[in-house]
Formats: sequence, structure tokens, C-alpha cells
Amino acid sequence: MTALKKYQRLECSGLWRENPQDQRREVLVRFGEATLILSDPKSGEALSHWSLPAVERINRGEDPPVFAPGLESTESLELDEPDMIAALEAVRAAVKAAIPRPGRLRGLMLGGTVAAVVALALFWLPGALVRHTASVVPPAQRAEIGQRVLDDLVRVTGAPCDNQLGLQALAGLSERVFGPVDTPILYVLPEGVDTPLHLPGDVIVLPRRLIEQSNGPEAVAGAALMERLRSKSSDPMLPLLEHAGLRATFQLLTTAELPDAALAGYGEAALRQPPVPLADSAALAAFETAQIPASPYAVAVDPDGSATGGLVENDPYKGLAPSPLIPDESWVALQGICSA
Repeated sequence: MTALKKYQRLECSGLWRENPQDQRREVLVRFGEATLILSDPKSGEALSHWSLPAVERINRGEDPPVFAPGLESTESLELDEPDMIAALEAVRAAVKAAIPRPGRLRGLMLGGTVAAVVALALFWLPGALVRHTASVVPPAQRAEIGQRVLDDLVRVTGAPCDNQLGLQALAGLSERVFGPVDTPILYVLPEGVDTPLHLPGDVIVLPRRLIEQSNGPEAVAGAALMERLRSKSSDPMLPLLEHAGLRATFQLLTTAELPDAALAGYGEAALRQPPVPLADSAALAAFETAQIPASPYAVAVDPDGSATGGLVENDPYKGLAPSPLIPDESWVALQGICSA
């Protein structure tokens, strides 16, 4: 996105609250690929990741401006740097503008072509229609759809775990695995999730059990890394549109709108889908690039080694003692992310 690339190197300080009753805390604010990253200005440790499509200004008409990662969030960020405020408003506008909305001109154009499109769809293979529609959904709308799927999913699993120290640790682990720019949004769900999964919009869901039963962050980091690799190897919009059906897919293609009814139940359906197999060569290359040992992840998700034996045998860090992914106290906090 042009607007985002323009501001990716912009940084400033801000005043952040985890909860309304907390004291304001100075943080360093910078843009990621699709997130706003808040970090400790002294240690550089990531404190929170906000999804850019979800960011809202919560005190319109007042100064200094205060932003939040959604109107229901307990977090808030006060900014007084004019360049950063302008940049954030510009990026938010670009994110919203990237989601196509059928206007008057669009409606007139569609009016002249809809018959041809309908005729084409009647003879077009359903799979081709789904693939084409998925290929033209812009990143901002993918992020919006991913959040809607997450909302559907939490009806089954409960709301994402939100212990603040745990969220800070999760943000730090995500930045360590993926870097400070191209960072997905990670969520931990309290129940009903047996294996990691990914959703459109670079959303990765991790099971509580994996975090609480692991001996260290390496298995959790590996799970997030592999889900990111799966999302890159197979477009997560494809199974979603297959679930939505041809009528909803055609509506998304022609009007840029996906009805809520089309997404109903998809979260639960996604839980039942087995993970897409990954070639050992691709997985090992990802572990080596991220400088993460593969064995802890392989043993955690497949204790008998029937599916992940190759990852253990060819682990690029087998027998080595790599530096900790996150500090010990952060790992302890992450294990308590689902505690009150």
C-alpha cells in the first residue's frame, strides 16, 4: 500500500495505557506491514501490536488525539507528534479506501456489465470463480474479513486471551519470529482449538494448550512460523469462499460486500480442517531463516514423529543452544496469557 510504505520509517513517542485505570506509559510508536507497533523506548521490547484496519480515534474533536485498537478495546494511545498523527490518519484512510465500496459511478458501470458477468458465471467453473474472486480481494478487505471470521470463531472458543503481560510477551515473540515490519496478528484462544490455524488478513490463532504445555517459546514460535508458511502457500480466502458459496462469492466480486450469513459457521468449520501438509524442505528453510530450532515444534505437534520426524532429524539447530527467543520472564508471562 503506497500510503503505508511512505510512512514505514516514521517513529515517535506516545503515551499508552493498557487499561483506563492505569498510569500512562511512554512508548515508541512505529508502523509495521499491517500493524501499529508499540514498544518500550529503552529496551525495544514490543508491548503491543494493533491491527491498522481496527485502529479508531476515540476522541474526535479533542486534542491531543487518542487512538485505540477498536472501540471496545481497553488500550489507548495518546499522540502529540503532528507528523505521526497525520501519517496515522492517512494510513487509516488508505486502509478504508482500499476496501472497495460500490458508489454511483461503480453502480452505473456494473449496470452495463452485470448481465455479461452473470452469463459468464453460468458457464465458468465454480472453482475458477472462487480463485479469481480471492485473487482480487485487497489486503485491507482481507484484514476486515479475517476479523469477522475471528468474531465467528470466538462464539465457539471464547474471547481471545487478554492478560496484558501475556499480550506483551506474545507481541515480543511475534516480532522476534517475523521481524518488526512483516508481522502477523497472533491470538491465543482459551478452548476448542487443538491445532494452530490461520485466517485471512494475516491472522494466526494459537491454542492455549500448546503454550501452557510447552517447556519454552520455541514450540510456540515454530507453530506461528508454520501457520504463516501455510497461509503463504495456500490462499486462506479460498476455503472461506468455498464455505460462503457461489452466490456470496459472486456478490463479493461484483459489489465488494460479503454478507454476514456467508461467514456464519466458518470459524467452527475452520477448526475441523486438518493442517495443510508442508514439505520438510520448505519448513526447514523457514526455521533456518528465522533462526529457530525445529525440533521443539515437531515434538509438540507430533510426539510420535510420524509426520514431523524429518524436521527433528534435519533440524538446522539440532544439538545447538540458540539464544533465547524472548526473556524468561516474558515466557512465564506468555504462559499466563489466559489467566485473569
